[in-house]
Amino acid sequence: MRKILKWIGIVLAALVGLLFVVVAGLSISSNSRLNKTYTIQPEAVEIPTDAAAIAEGERLASIYCAGCHGDNLGGTDFFNEPAIAVFDASNLTTGSGGVGSYFTDEDWARAIRHGVDPEGKPLFIMPSKDFYYFSDEDLGQIIAFLKAAPPVNNNANDFQMGFMGRLLLAVGAFGDVVNAETINHTAARPHAPVPGASAEYGSYLVQTVGCSTCHGENLTGGTGPEPGAPPGPDITSTGNLGSWAEADFILQMRARKSEFMPFESLAKMSDEELSAIYLYLQSLP
Repeated sequence: MRKILKWIGIVLAALVGLLFVVVAGLSISSNSRLNKTYTIQPEAVEIPTDAAAIAEGERLASIYCAGCHGDNLGGTDFFNEPAIAVFDASNLTTGSGGVGSYFTDEDWARAIRHGVDPEGKPLFIMPSKDFYYFSDEDLGQIIAFLKAAPPVNNNANDFQMGFMGRLLLAVGAFGDVVNAETINHTAARPHAPVPGASAEYGSYLVQTVGCSTCHGENLTGGTGPEPGAPPGPDITSTGNLGSWAEADFILQMRARKSEFMPFESLAKMSDEELSAIYLYLQSLP
């Protein structure tokens, strides 16, 4: 009996030691990923200065940026669970605590398209894998507005990730939240279609809005990365949307509310943009 208990103790000690090594390895892996330095020279983007372009940039920012950074772009308390992580969406303005007070045009392009800050560190929960597809015109207009946006004084909390958060990050529980890792930073710029009510332009909008995050790579269904998120349904012609008329689709995008679906952002799109999205989704096999 003593020998049996001795061997049981040895096995349990070995398992505990192995578990410790695995957990420590996962934590180190997360730290390495978050502190990796990227050397990226973003493509030059022409930043317009005329009032019409800045106004269009404001509209685009309300669609793509306000959901995380707030309607005034002054930053939000995005995630606050000290045992896991404390993370604020940045103040994008030129006010006190805002990155707009020191970001250059190059910094904006690097952060938005590549998910990397001016020091070369990866941005956390920045959907640059979607924003990478922004046309030069759209990106230029967004940056033009960010530079001209009314200043907001708001100092963000320092980014903190607890031990449990590092483990969850390492095992992929948060999904793709370090987009700098998965973007091909040296690839040729993607084709930017001419804006209009076309399936081609709808494909561009679906890509930049990030529909695949919740609805799957082929948009035939998936699961969002947020805890408790319901399954993202099939939104191709084989799903429920296949029986919707275009007018019904546009109406639903403007009228519906959901904790997990960005209807508030989609509602700010023009009828032409929503029509393009509808045509693209209907074109999918």
